[in-house]
Amino acid sequence: MKKKLIHTPEGVRDIYGEELKKKIITEKKISELISNYGYEEIETPTFEFFDIFSGNIGTIPSKELYKFFDKEGNTLALRPDFTPSIARAISKYFTEETMPLRFCYRGSTFNNTSDYQGRLKESTEIGVELINDGSVDADVEMLMLTVELLKRAGLKEFQVSVGNLEFFKGLCNEFGIDEDNELQLREMINDKNYFGTQDILDSLELKEDVKEIFGRMPEMFGGIDTLKEAKSYVTNKRSIYAIRRLEEIYDQLKKNGIADYISFDLGMLSKYNYYTGIIFRAYTYGSGDAVIKGGRYDNLLSEFGKKSEAVGFCILIDQLMSILSRLGIDNIDKVSERYLIAFNESNKDKAYEKAHLLRTQNKCVIMINEDIYGNDRVAKYASVHGFTMVLP
Repeated sequence: MKKKLIHTPEGVRDIYGEELKKKIITEKKISELISNYGYEEIETPTFEFFDIFSGNIGTIPSKELYKFFDKEGNTLALRPDFTPSIARAISKYFTEETMPLRFCYRGSTFNNTSDYQGRLKESTEIGVELINDGSVDADVEMLMLTVELLKRAGLKEFQVSVGNLEFFKGLCNEFGIDEDNELQLREMINDKNYFGTQDILDSLELKEDVKEIFGRMPEMFGGIDTLKEAKSYVTNKRSIYAIRRLEEIYDQLKKNGIADYISFDLGMLSKYNYYTGIIFRAYTYGSGDAVIKGGRYDNLLSEFGKKSEAVGFCILIDQLMSILSRLGIDNIDKVSERYLIAFNESNKDKAYEKAHLLRTQNKCVIMINEDIYGNDRVAKYASVHGFTMVLP
């Protein structure tokens, strides 16, 4: 007899019971707060044409995509990232709209990479995108919402690290670093790879003081003083403007009472090439990986025919749930009234009436036939699962 396949592929898993309940409730709390900020839901396909996520768009490498063909021979891909899909949809349906657009989404992303050791290849994300707004206020809204969402999820101690890609791009432009070397240098600095950064710098014809500036970028993180120090290293307008924008964002966040959650990291450059301005990641105890990732992508929509500034972020729900579990945080409101009605054939009709009455009062009720399972087993089940036994 052929053995049945009961195991999932590497990188995906089943989720059920109490764990799934906690996940659903957490998602609901997050979605309610996002809705309170005026974001409307949008759904995009789970798979799209391959070109939506191609190298020109600036998402993950082709080799890390799940690719397949349709019957017409078109190359399709499971989405590895929501933002290009949202950008495509907005460009299609809101081409002429110039007022700010707020959209939110939820669903799965898929990454076919061996680098995610111990991490899921199918991940649940909830995210927001603010389109047609290039202002500092839009950046501030993203960071305020990030902080409030983490609080709503039950976290008390966390940090949102903020950078600005324009600081790095201004330096590359000033010192004539070509695109290929810029991408390699960007990856090394983002990974805090000091030796890799130095190797690339040594291969370029740069003055020693210039190499020193790039070499220090992995260490340019901390409080507001980090920005003051970074400003002293540069003279080009692009990098200076990037610092000033971060300072303006910080001042507004301070007025709103959440600056204590904010730090700066000018060496945070992201692997997604479509980011153009501020980028940010939120961290907390229980994980070395970010639980929220986001940033500004002012050129992405133009790839689909709409010139529009935009900023957004996504919450990595599976990562968040893992953190909450490790920290022992249970943000589920306990249900104090859970009833089990043990019935038999003689009182079945009364049992159904009783169950209906309790459910109309918004109580949790299950029914078990004790003629089938026996009174002792039913009583034990009620005790283990927290049900109060009631008579029909």
